[in-house]
Amino acid sequence: MKALAVLRVERTASGRSAVRELRSQAPMTLVHRRAAVAGDGAAVVHLVSSAAAPLGGDDVRLRVHVGPGARLRLRGTAATVALPGMRAGHSRTRVQVELAEGAELDYRPEATVVTSRADHRAELHAELAEDARLDLRELLVLGRTGEPPGRLRTATHVVRGGVPVLRQDLDLHPGRLLDSAGYLAGSRVLGTEVMVRAEAPAEPVSGDWWSLVPLPAGGALATALAADAITAEHRLGTARGHHPSPETAA
Repeated sequence: MKALAVLRVERTASGRSAVRELRSQAPMTLVHRRAAVAGDGAAVVHLVSSAAAPLGGDDVRLRVHVGPGARLRLRGTAATVALPGMRAGHSRTRVQVELAEGAELDYRPEATVVTSRADHRAELHAELAEDARLDLRELLVLGRTGEPPGRLRTATHVVRGGVPVLRQDLDLHPGRLLDSAGYLAGSRVLGTEVMVRAEAPAEPVSGDWWSLVPLPAGGALATALAADAITAEHRLGTARGHHPSPETAA
């Protein structure tokens, strides 16, 4: 299965953010909550899974453009469960983000669960104007309860004003996780949050299984490890609380 979803948000003359283009294909459906405009005028859109996916061989893409001065809150409604397919080959999700001058995106998909025998690749590429703002939260769950995980490869690349802010690649599979405690220290949930804002922490800070580090080109990266998603979310919140501007949209 191949699918493409497109979302474009622009700022109106009244200062609100409006969805100007919204196209979806199963299994990724975009739902605009027209009656729910945030207090800051941000548009609110939900990602809804409309089919069992991704399966092996699937290629699902999402393109998001936020125009000058516009704001978008993009939310997941259910976990993405990567499953082995009837055909050989990996599944892939690709998200491409473009943020214009003064644009803001708060993107919180639900957790990605990589089941036994699945082979999944998840890519996110974000291009930001110099004064754009991005909050990206991600939870990766390695296997359902009581089962070993499949293979997961992720790539997160963020560029602001033409300067790379973050290039992070992750490759996890059962052998690697079992052979070395250096990979997630036995945890099955990895949470990360990329915060690209005007402010950034001056120094790294860390606690029990969480950390917040400034990125060399601006912004910060929060990381948390846990045995379950709820604890990982809580630890990410603790890390985010040490940011100079800890607020995120609800």
